[in-house]
Amino acid sequence: MRKKHIPKIKFYFLMNKKSGFVCSTVSDRRQTVYVAFPKDILADENGAKLHSVGRLDADTEGLLLFTNDGKLSDFLTRPQNKIEKTYLVGLKNSVSSSEQKNYAKKAENGLVLPPEKKAGEQKSGGAKIDWLNENECKITLTEGKFHEVKRIFRALGNEVVFLRRIKMAGLVLDESLKPGEYRTLTESEIEALYAMLEKARL
Repeated sequence: MRKKHIPKIKFYFLMNKKSGFVCSTVSDRRQTVYVAFPKDILADENGAKLHSVGRLDADTEGLLLFTNDGKLSDFLTRPQNKIEKTYLVGLKNSVSSSEQKNYAKKAENGLVLPPEKKAGEQKSGGAKIDWLNENECKITLTEGKFHEVKRIFRALGNEVVFLRRIKMAGLVLDESLKPGEYRTLTESEIEALYAMLEKARL
């Protein structure tokens, strides 16, 4: 049976991830997001390790949650729990108002995602697109397939040139945080996450 490491102190951090950093603990080519944290927070004497709740690609920035609370992390990353995540997207090609409606409808109905090296052809679940202008939109989805946002827009004949996660599980990116900075979650934010977990158990 796998040994469970119970954290001595539970940590919950919200980071504004900086573009160019990877979410792995070790990397030969790029800096990792974990360089921001003191060693005594990364792992405690009980063996509990701080980890990101899901990952963001190296060239994606924005909201990234960290914790050593395995129960909460497991809940937030299980696909069947359909945790909403919202991204701000910048597109290479302008999209007219009529095409914006077409994009939104196709994304909502699900698309066949083009294959990549680490993922074959897949069908996306429904995603909601809200347009800001001809080159920018917000997209909300509840899945976490490999490069899903980028592949959705590739399937629509466009290319993502900027990607920032601005919301996840009710948490909103703290705009006061500079890229690479983090803060501790407030008590009300932690309570809201656990309320979601308890509701899912009913």
